[in-house]
Amino acid sequence: MSLSLDIDLLRSFVAISEARSLSRAANRVGRTQSALSQQLKRLEEIVEQPLFQRTGRGVLLTAHGERLLAHAQRILRLHDEAMADLSAKGLSGTIRFGCPDDYAAVFLPYLLRQFASQHPNVLVEVICAPTPRLLQQWDKHALDLALISLPDGAPDESIIRREPLVWVGCPGTETADFDPLPLALSSPDTLDHLAARASLDRAGRGYRIAYASDSLAGLTALVRSGQAIAVITRTAVPPDLCILDTTATLPTLPSVGISLKLGHSTPLSEAFAEHTRRSLPLL
Repeated sequence: MSLSLDIDLLRSFVAISEARSLSRAANRVGRTQSALSQQLKRLEEIVEQPLFQRTGRGVLLTAHGERLLAHAQRILRLHDEAMADLSAKGLSGTIRFGCPDDYAAVFLPYLLRQFASQHPNVLVEVICAPTPRLLQQWDKHALDLALISLPDGAPDESIIRREPLVWVGCPGTETADFDPLPLALSSPDTLDHLAARASLDRAGRGYRIAYASDSLAGLTALVRSGQAIAVITRTAVPPDLCILDTTATLPTLPSVGISLKLGHSTPLSEAFAEHTRRSLPLL
C-alpha cells in the first residue's frame, strides 16, 4: 500500500521547523510534546529519512528536512487557500506591518502562515526595522500595525510578551580574553545598545563598539567571526551561536517588552492584531 503525506503531519512538521524546539512547537499546535514526537516519527517513517537532528538547544533540520520543508510549506499554502476559497471565508486587502529584525526571524513565519490560512486574500506588507525607525514610520502614517520593543518597567497592560536580552558569542568565546570588550550592537538609540552600554558602565567593564548596524544579519556575521559579542533577545539567538554566562564584568541584562501598536481600526487590522496578540505568547 502506498503512503501519502498527511496535512496534519505536515503542519506539525512545519511548526517544529519554525520553533526549533518540540516544546515550543507543541504550544503552537495545541498538542503534547509526546504526541508531537510521535507525529514526527510517523512522518520520518513515511518519507524514510531523518528530518531533524537533536541538539542541546533544540532541533535542526537535516538536508532531507530542508527539502521536505519547501514542499510542506507549498502544500499547506495551497490546501489552506483551497479551503478558504471553497468555504467563502476570509478577509481581503492589504495591511502594512512593521517588525524588528529579531522578532521577524522568529515570529513572522508562523504569524503570516496561520493568518494566510484563514485569510488567503490578504497581502501583508512587512517592513523590518528597529523600533525607533518603526516609530518614525508610524508618525508618518506609513504603517497600519507595528510590533515594537518597550523598556523594562513599561506598563504591563501594553505588553504582549517579555523577552530577556542576552549576551551572545560564537562557541568557545571567552570574554575574559578581550580588553576592552568588542561589541556588535544595533544603532545607538535602540534598547539593546543602550542596555549593553549601561550595564557595562555600571560594572566598570571597558568596551568598544566594533560594529553598529540596524542589520541583524550583519551583527550575527561579526559574532560568528569571533571578533565581537552581541546583545539579542533570547528567543532570536541563532542555533549556531551561544548565550554567554553572566559574570561580575558581564552583568545580567534587562528584559524588553513586546507591544503592538494599532492605528486606524479596520476589520482587517483588528483581525491581524488579535491574531498577533493571541499567538505571540505561545511562540
